[in-house]
Amino acid sequence: MFESVLVANRGEIARRVFRTCRELGIRTVAIYTALDADAPHVRDADEAVEVASYLDADAVVAAAAEAGAEAVHPGYGFLSERAEFARAVAKAGLTWVGPTPEVIEQMGRKDAAREIAVAAGVPVVPRGEDSPYPLLVKAAAGGGGKGMRIVRSPEELDEARAAAAREALSAFGDESLLIEKYVERGRHIEVQVFGDTQGNVIHLFERDCSVQRRHQKVIEEAPAPTLTDEQRNLVLTSAVALARQVDYTGAGTVEFLLDEASGEAYFLEMNTRLQVEHPVTEEAVRIDGAAADLVALQLRVAAGEPLGIAQDDVRIDGHAIEVRVYAEDAFEGFLPQAGRTSIVRWPERARVEHALESEQVVSTAYDPMLAKVIVRGADREEARTAMVKALDATAVLGLTTNTGFLRVLAASDAFRDAEIDTAWLDRNEVPTPDPEVPRALVGWVSAMLSAVSDTTTPFRADGWRLAGSPAPTIVDLDRSVTVDRPSGRVDDHLVRQISAADHVLVAIVDGVRHWAAINVQSGLAEIVHQGHRFDFSPPDRVAGAAAHHSDGAVEAKMPGTVIDVRVQVGDQVDEGQVLGVMEAMKMEVSLKAPFAGTVTVVGASAGSQVPLGAELFVVEAEVSARS
Repeated sequence: MFESVLVANRGEIARRVFRTCRELGIRTVAIYTALDADAPHVRDADEAVEVASYLDADAVVAAAAEAGAEAVHPGYGFLSERAEFARAVAKAGLTWVGPTPEVIEQMGRKDAAREIAVAAGVPVVPRGEDSPYPLLVKAAAGGGGKGMRIVRSPEELDEARAAAAREALSAFGDESLLIEKYVERGRHIEVQVFGDTQGNVIHLFERDCSVQRRHQKVIEEAPAPTLTDEQRNLVLTSAVALARQVDYTGAGTVEFLLDEASGEAYFLEMNTRLQVEHPVTEEAVRIDGAAADLVALQLRVAAGEPLGIAQDDVRIDGHAIEVRVYAEDAFEGFLPQAGRTSIVRWPERARVEHALESEQVVSTAYDPMLAKVIVRGADREEARTAMVKALDATAVLGLTTNTGFLRVLAASDAFRDAEIDTAWLDRNEVPTPDPEVPRALVGWVSAMLSAVSDTTTPFRADGWRLAGSPAPTIVDLDRSVTVDRPSGRVDDHLVRQISAADHVLVAIVDGVRHWAAINVQSGLAEIVHQGHRFDFSPPDRVAGAAAHHSDGAVEAKMPGTVIDVRVQVGDQVDEGQVLGVMEAMKMEVSLKAPFAGTVTVVGASAGSQVPLGAELFVVEAEVSARS
C-alpha cells in the first residue's frame, strides 16, 4: 500500500478520500488555490501545496512530486477523466488511482463508448437520424448534464446545438456533440463496477438516479426500486461485459436509461472514476458481511492488489438514499447562489459528506454542490423517512440552498411511490414551503428579544414584514406563548428556548413539534425550517426606492459572467428573443426580452463579471404593446 497520496481535488470529495487514507495509515496531501487557502479540505490534510488552478495538470503533478506523494487520486470532476493528466502522473513516476489513460480516452467519449458497447453486445440509444423528435443533443466528451439540450422541433435544433457546443467547450474543452433519441419518461439506472489488474471484474449492484434537474442528479438511491428481475439482470450483466471488453481497472460506473414506455434499457455512458453518489452503494452493499469502502478498494487495486472478492461475496442489505445540497434557489429556476454562510448545521443522525462551515464564502468559481446527506434504512420507506428527518435537521443560513426543495421532494407521494422519472421535474411544479409557521417563530423570537432589551428593535408590529397577512401578535413571553395567526388563536408551547450559542429553537405549534435554526438581530430576521431558508429581514426602504427599474429591465438573476451579448442599443426585438447569455457554476442562462420593443440599455459586454441583480438590458415596449 502507498505511504502517501495526493488528492487532485477539493471540497467534500477530497475530505472523503482523506478519511479512508487516514484509516489505512496513508499520509495525505491536499492542493488548493488562493481562494481555498483556509478551506476544510486543506486543514484535513497532512500537507497542502498551493496551485494556480485545479485544472493545471502540470502544476498538480509538480505539487505531488514536491510533497513526496506516491499516488494521485483525482476524485471526480476537474481532471479526473482527462487521459493526458493520467499519463502525466505516470510519466512523473507516480501511480494513478484509476483506469488506464487508454480506457479513459475510449470510455470518456460518448461516441467511442457507444461503439464499444455495441461490440460488447450492450443495447444503446438509437441515434437521432433514426428517431423522430424530440431529440437529445449532448456533449460527446463529458457528462454531468453539461452540454445537453432537448430539441422538440427542427426550428430549435440550431440554437440547441450552438448552446450545447458552447457549454461543452467550456466544461470539457471539446465541442463535439451527439444527437440521439430523447426518452420522455425514463429511469436513470447505473451500475457500480470494479476491475483489478488480474482481469477480475465484479459489480456492486445498481443505483437509481432518476430525480434530476437540468439533467443533473438531485436524489440517488440504492438499490433501484423500480426494476424487474429481468431488467436488473440485463443492466448488471451488461455493465460487467462492457468493463471486461476494455480490461477495466478500478472503480467505474456504467449508466443506463430505462425507457418506462417500452421497458427497454439503453447504455448511456461510462464514468471512469468514483461517482458523487458512491456513498449509497457503500451504505446499501455488504461485502462478506462488511460495509463497502469504494475508496479503499480503489487504492488497493491501484497498488496492484487483487480485488479478492467474488461476485457471490457481494449482496444488498437494506436501502440507502442520498441528496445533493446545492447553492441554488430551487424555487426560482435553480439559479446558482453565492455569498457567505452565517450558520451551518448538519444532521447528527445521517452520514454527511461536506466541506461547508459557518462563516464560509461560497463563490461562483466552482460547482454549486456543497454537500451530500446520506441515510440508510432496513427498507426504502424507512430510509425515506430518515431522510425527511435528516433534512429537517439541516440548516444553512446566510445563503440560499436547495435543502428545503429536497425535503419537499423526499416527503412527496411521488417520491414515496417511486414515480419520479428523469423529466418529472420538467413537468411538475414542486410547491414552495409555507412561511406561516416560520413567520410565527421569528415573530416570537423578535418579541422575546425586544422584551429583554431596553433597545427598540425593528421587529415591532410589521416592521420586519414586506407584505401579507398581519404578523403574529405576541401576548405572553413566558414558556407558553399565545399567537394570533390567520387560522385562529393557538397556543404555541415553547419546549426549548433559543440559545445565542446554537441558534436552535424547538417549539410545539398546533400540536406539532417544529425544529428551526434561527438568527434574529437588529435588521436581520432569518430562519431555516424544514430545510428551507426564509428571510424576513426588514426591507431597506431607502435602497428599495432607489433600486426601481422599468418593467422592461432584464437583470442578472445570479452572480456570474456574461458570455454572449446579441443586441445593441436601438435594436428591435421580439418577445422571448435571446438578448444575451450568462454563466455561473457551469450553468448557462439565456436572458430574454420580456416583450417586443426596442433595446434602450445594454449594461454589460461579453466577459463581464456581474453581481446578482445587475441591470443588463432594458427593453422599451412598443406603444401598441402598452395599450
